[in-house]
Amino acid sequence: MSAAPHSRFHARSAVQQRPLFALGLRLLSALLFSVVLLLVKLITDRGMWFPEMLFWRQVLPTVVLLVWLVARGQLHRLRTARPLVHARRAAIGTFSMFFTLGVVLLLPLAEATVLGFTAPLFAVILSVVLLRETVGVWRIGAVLLGLGGVVIMANPWHAYTGHHHLPVLGLLVGIIAAFLVALISIQLRDLGRTEEPITIVFYFCAMSVPVLALLLPFVPAGYDRAFHHDAIGWLMIGGIGLLGMFSQLLMTSSLRYGRVSSVIVMDYAQFGWSTLWGWLVFAHLPPATTWIGAPAIIAAGSIIAWREHVRSTRGLAADTVAASVG
Repeated sequence: MSAAPHSRFHARSAVQQRPLFALGLRLLSALLFSVVLLLVKLITDRGMWFPEMLFWRQVLPTVVLLVWLVARGQLHRLRTARPLVHARRAAIGTFSMFFTLGVVLLLPLAEATVLGFTAPLFAVILSVVLLRETVGVWRIGAVLLGLGGVVIMANPWHAYTGHHHLPVLGLLVGIIAAFLVALISIQLRDLGRTEEPITIVFYFCAMSVPVLALLLPFVPAGYDRAFHHDAIGWLMIGGIGLLGMFSQLLMTSSLRYGRVSSVIVMDYAQFGWSTLWGWLVFAHLPPATTWIGAPAIIAAGSIIAWREHVRSTRGLAADTVAASVG
């Protein structure tokens, strides 16, 4: 059994170096996810219960991927020697969805999106706590810069600036969401060594469906009356499920063809899309504090990505020298 994952790992390594393709995949993933956040905000505004929306969001990709694999006679692609690792990723991912998607219910789209960009900051912290990595002045400075950007966006001095401050609950949910995304990124990096993107996405969705189904009997009656599951509602549900699935596949695939430190910068394009949707749909433009804090957070993430690239390049060069000497 161990030979199969090993051979799959080497087959995958051979196709990883397509940086421009990886950047394109990640950029498209960011666009699709910004639309998912927009649909989540719209459908909950229409009165749909949030956990029910999450249930359908996971059911649709599960069914679509399963039918697609059966139709192509490729069900064997779901074979895995790491079911417990998939289960752990699904458990954390399901919990994370309540925050990563729920934050748009508490904050405007642009602000909710920017808080998600603090994930690299938490990735640095987790690398120290979990992996015992040594962090240099560049990454420490980037973390401090990013946290400073969050404080600016929070605008604790709103009474003096005249601008509204972000709700504390919304800030807390957004920061927890970013922390969980960083934690999941470590899991995805590990799973990606032996598993295809379609396998990772399928098991995440399929394993989370029974958990979310346990919440369905507790849908408050008021939500049933407010949301009648009409044609527009079902189209929104379909959009959330399908676009979310493709966004996940594209995001996971981008890590197959390019380095994390390179492709992650494309995620920042999501801020532009979210700002555009917020303006067109909700007539909301971010205040000055967001336009000051957001670049600080994005700059912090970019510095961390650059340092990761430098460290990985040095590590590769060292391995090459060692191999030639050996």
